Amino acid sequence: MAAGFKTADPLEYHRSFLKENCRPDGRELHEFRTTTVNIGSISTADGSALVKLGNTTVICGVKAELANPSVEATGKGFIVPNVDLPPLCSSQFRPGPPGEQAQAASQFMADIIESSEMLQMEDLCIERGKLCWSLYCDLICLDYDGNLLDACALTMLAALKNTRLPKVRVNGETGAPEVDLGKRRGLKIRRHPVAASFCIFDDSVLLVDPAAEEEQLATARLTVVTDEEGRLCGVHKPGGTPLSGERLQELIGRATVRQKEIHRLIDKVIKSIV
Repeated sequence: MAAGFKTADPLEYHRSFLKENCRPDGRELHEFRTTTVNIGSISTADGSALVKLGNTTVICGVKAELANPSVEATGKGFIVPNVDLPPLCSSQFRPGPPGEQAQAASQFMADIIESSEMLQMEDLCIERGKLCWSLYCDLICLDYDGNLLDACALTMLAALKNTRLPKVRVNGETGAPEVDLGKRRGLKIRRHPVAASFCIFDDSVLLVDPAAEEEQLATARLTVVTDEEGRLCGVHKPGGTPLSGERLQELIGRATVRQKEIHRLIDKVIKSIV
């Protein structure tokens, strides 16, 4: 009976739960799904992490390559994020070139890196004008059930914190790079940006951490990115009904609380394997 109701009229099905201040998956309206983080998941990568946000699962591998700095920024390295949504993660995705959602997620990750200043690109420079690190952050969604941006942002942050790079110097005589694989060091993560996503139902009911069906039925969606100092690092709103300044401030406050929770979670995971 319930399954038939959900299929025939999913909007009314969800409304029937919201009237009781709960959600179909048993959560309260302002409750995030269970979040787990594992780091060092890919032995062949220079850094990696796997994150589960409810049923949404994302893995990130960081691959470091030596490169020449750009002419415009001779003292900086590069970080290149890429989000992949393969058909295996959901029937809504098809084989072929990256779709619009994957491209938007990749750009969102790049925006987080730049706006939050989580890493200084100067820290990736080995020798000005000659050699730098280029970090490729490949994020693959293994199981899609909504709130992709939160999961990707968390996975990328955890993977970068797990990244270890070998010591490299440029030979003064030959100009060739010399790599010491025996000595690796971690990246200097200066800030810890965390994304928190919300959706609005019927232009009034606020839900945090929306699942896939909730995203599809929502009248507005918003993702807020904050760091450990409560600094706003970005806001992403893909259309929908406008939000008042008061509602936006409420969501920023909730995002700040979420940032502290996730920051503690990552630190706990890292300390457990040291």
